[in-house]
Amino acid sequence: MQITDIRVRLVEKEGKMKAAVSITIDDEFAVHDIKVIEGDKGLFIAMPSRKGTGDGYRDIAHPINQKTRDMLSKLILEAYQKEISK
Repeated sequence: MQITDIRVRLVEKEGKMKAAVSITIDDEFAVHDIKVIEGDKGLFIAMPSRKGTGDGYRDIAHPINQKTRDMLSKLILEAYQKEISK
């Protein structure tokens, strides 16, 4: 699996959410609305989710294993840092 495109949209208003990101996988599949969040321990990504039954949210797209999650996080956060340094 190759991430062939990453598009970062910075969030203008104040708050913990810093950007919304879209990725393209193998030039064939897109995932939108991955969030870059500033937490107590630094930046992290949150996968797209929707409100489920009750009060919780459920991811609607997400990595199946930690290796893939780490790879996505690294690439997305690098793209975010590049975007804010422009």
